[in-house]
Amino acid sequence: MKTPAAIATLRDTKRLWVIPAVHGMVHRLHSVADAIAARLEPGDALVFLGNLIGGAVGGETSDVAPTLDLALALRRRTLALPGARACDVVFLRGAQEEMWTKLEQLHYAQGPREVLRWMLQRGLGATIAAYGGDAAIGDGERAVRDGPMAIARWTTQLRQALRARPGHAQWLAAIRRAALSEDGRLIAVHQGLDTTKPLDLQGDAFWWGGSTPFEAIDAPYDGIERFIRGFDRNHPGVHDQPHTLTLDAGCGFGGPLLGALLDSHGRVLDVVEG
Repeated sequence: MKTPAAIATLRDTKRLWVIPAVHGMVHRLHSVADAIAARLEPGDALVFLGNLIGGAVGGETSDVAPTLDLALALRRRTLALPGARACDVVFLRGAQEEMWTKLEQLHYAQGPREVLRWMLQRGLGATIAAYGGDAAIGDGERAVRDGPMAIARWTTQLRQALRARPGHAQWLAAIRRAALSEDGRLIAVHQGLDTTKPLDLQGDAFWWGGSTPFEAIDAPYDGIERFIRGFDRNHPGVHDQPHTLTLDAGCGFGGPLLGALLDSHGRVLDVVEG
């Protein structure tokens, strides 16, 4: 299988660590990152399954920038292992990362006020506040009232603030749509996958969910036999089925953050919790 450029390739590895949606819960990520760092072995790979940033509406208080700093620190720790390569750590695009990226195009929207409100209702406010301060959301609401030029100035300020944090702009530029094992038998995604479409035509299905319910995937797809995801609106914890594995215990919604150690076939070897 030829892997689309927007999908990361995980080289052959015996062990894969995966971290589901964090939603800016830095204190929970601390516990999981410490547990993983203490058990890292040469050849291990690490995938963050999206929604590293953002906040959960009605959930705990997010602290996005330190969360990203901590994730980057764990990346450095993983890449310091003997024989490690840059491709051994992958950050996936979740709904939060997608909204943050689309925010830069807000001045082109026909209804920017409605679009901004829609994003805020889905937790983007925590990321806006991380790079614009406590007044950032109010600044955005005034900008959408004042028109495209004001919106462009506001989003430019947010972008500049992100670039001022070491590694954050590079992280944003490096996020991938999904991660596929080198043998093509395992794929990691944020929320879903549409089995009626090829990988290069998935579009938003990876982070918003496809027409195929994830838990209903009961057969291989294009050679892929194991499907891993890191966000489920129902937050079932560890939901392990013959072909699919969901990891989401509701971090940011009052639940813990999980981290899972998988073997080369995507089978769960262990789960850590923070």
